[in-house]
Amino acid sequence: MGKKWRWGVILDAGSSGTRLHVYQWKDPEKALKHASAEDLHSLPKLATEKEWTKKIRPGISTFGDKVEDVGPGHLQGLINHALKIIPEDKVQDTPIFLMATAGMRLLPKYQQTALTSEICSYLQQNTRFSLPDCDLHIQVIKGETEGLYGWIASNYLLGGFDHPDSHQHGKGHHTYGFLDMGGASAQIAFAPNATEAEKHANDLKLLRLRTLDGSPAEYRVFTTTWLGFGVNQARESYVQTLEDRYAAETNTELPDPCLPKGLRTSLHGDLIGDATPAVSTLIGTGQFDECMQLAYPLLGKDKPCEDNPCLINGQHVPAIDFDVNHFIGVSEYWHTTHGVFGGKGDEAYDFATYQQRVKDFCGQDWSAIKSSIGNHKIDKLRVAQEACFKASWLLNVLHEGIGVPRIGLEELRKANISKTALEHAKDRGFVDAFQAKDKIDGVEVSWTLGKMVLYAAGQITPISRDDRHPVGFGSNAEGTPSDFQFAGSTWRSFNHHGNNTSDDDGWDLDAEDILDKAKSKSTTGFFAFITILLLFLYIFRKRDRRMRVYSRVNAVLRRPRRSGGGGRKGSNPRGLSGLATKIFGGRPSGGAYERVMEEGEADRFELGDVDSSDDNEGSSDSSDGSRGSSRRLGLSSGLATPQITDHHYHHGLASPTVSALDRSGLVVRTESRDRLMLPPHLALSGAGRRSRAGSPTRMKSPLMSPLSEA
Repeated sequence: MGKKWRWGVILDAGSSGTRLHVYQWKDPEKALKHASAEDLHSLPKLATEKEWTKKIRPGISTFGDKVEDVGPGHLQGLINHALKIIPEDKVQDTPIFLMATAGMRLLPKYQQTALTSEICSYLQQNTRFSLPDCDLHIQVIKGETEGLYGWIASNYLLGGFDHPDSHQHGKGHHTYGFLDMGGASAQIAFAPNATEAEKHANDLKLLRLRTLDGSPAEYRVFTTTWLGFGVNQARESYVQTLEDRYAAETNTELPDPCLPKGLRTSLHGDLIGDATPAVSTLIGTGQFDECMQLAYPLLGKDKPCEDNPCLINGQHVPAIDFDVNHFIGVSEYWHTTHGVFGGKGDEAYDFATYQQRVKDFCGQDWSAIKSSIGNHKIDKLRVAQEACFKASWLLNVLHEGIGVPRIGLEELRKANISKTALEHAKDRGFVDAFQAKDKIDGVEVSWTLGKMVLYAAGQITPISRDDRHPVGFGSNAEGTPSDFQFAGSTWRSFNHHGNNTSDDDGWDLDAEDILDKAKSKSTTGFFAFITILLLFLYIFRKRDRRMRVYSRVNAVLRRPRRSGGGGRKGSNPRGLSGLATKIFGGRPSGGAYERVMEEGEADRFELGDVDSSDDNEGSSDSSDGSRGSSRRLGLSSGLATPQITDHHYHHGLASPTVSALDRSGLVVRTESRDRLMLPPHLALSGAGRRSRAGSPTRMKSPLMSPLSEA
């Protein structure tokens, strides 16, 4: 698919099964190059396809007692499916997440830990997907987190983030609420109006996103969950109330108004024939109004409310302003309203119409329902037998629990909704207080999409270096709160004007690391200068060391005049020599001396060979042996004088005329004036010459080693 695409894999581990989701989006650097003005102010554009999802049963919570089987026996099939979609060369850069929901939340903590640990180990050892942090990538997420991800997905697909002006619901509100119901839990997430947001600020979550141009986007969202209030858990609670209600009776047949008339099942929902004996049997009466009445107490509306206001089960929820809070319902909200009871092409939810359809269906004899479905379609039969209770539960939760106005009976005021929003949403029903949805613009509304949107937004570089706020969510507080949940992605620096022409994928760096490096860049040079200065002062703290270097510098700077006359063009030996004297503390002017070589004498000398020591081994790859090595060391350190040979100088030093030094370049600094005044025969014999072998400082300056490595 090319280097410009990024991929992500999420495994939604629910109570009834595990579903694979694969998402794709353009690399932020590449997307920025050709982005329009609208794109720059939008979140990354994610894509998925129907074939990129796959669900298997049962849920991973059933592996609580056999954790070693969850990888090869459950997850491997989903992994294989993902590998058919994602290009092989992108697998290693593709993050994989497994996030378990209500089914796993019901397990004991030790089983949760054992399962998540086994899953992470299996994925790390048997796949090449990116999984650097087990705690971040393999989680049992809270219901509040699941709800927040769903809120992100809904608003992302509806355009509430990217086009707020087109989604003004009134009172400056432009986002949609989110409702989700699974088998074991139900979630709600919404942004309260300004008054409620201020009143309940401590109850809100701070959400941080980032648009393609690097601009931050913050939202304050309330989210909560009701564990045990999913349709399957609610059904179990309902059956228990029937058992308690008829416990005193000897009759083993328990009338169930939430089952179609004549339907017989076990307490666990298994179909039972007329002649099949059972200890306790549920027999349907098809009385939907009575079903609604029996399901209502399960909402827990009589539970004490410790923090007003409360909705279901005594749980605090800020007051919902349905004038501006329009909710999208997914999962069971969609399946229950658009499954058995959905009309052809019927999109908008209407309470009066829906309730009548439910009553008509549930009042039928089971035999008539079976005949219309067909006995061989077991899955559809199961859906049909559960449909009446699910419908009664959904209606109770929506209207009695959450308080959604009964559309069709209780009209919602639309005076505060902008005309633009009405025109944009009128065909979809999004101006209503509640709308059940499965897909928006062909993309499934799933909380997993919200998680991946957050991850993709985290790959975008902040527009400002001062923006140190990461993408993610946490408590509604300034800065980065201690409970902040990071997006899990990293961003890399890029040119915000889209001038980066590299086609290669760069190395992702952590946002904090890059910002720290950016800030320290300006001080790096200063500290380097101070370090070099201190090293310089340490080395030359003694006079003999200063004099050694001075002698070498003086030998180069104080060149004799050519025999032909004037000095070298542009040279000023006295001035430079004086500067060197000031720096290195030279001898008094009266003691200075200069040996002038005869013409033609220069070819008898080579200057500045530096003895090789252990510290310098391996510092040269020259093929000239030790001589070439010492020459390179001298040149790189700046302390050795270029050698004079019969060859021309590769450094452009044309004149062979230099100060008089012996082969080691040490005569000036080691021999006294008395030594120079000796008769020729004594001078040549070396009389009066001090030995250098015992000198502790003989070319052992610590400055040589580090500078030679430069």
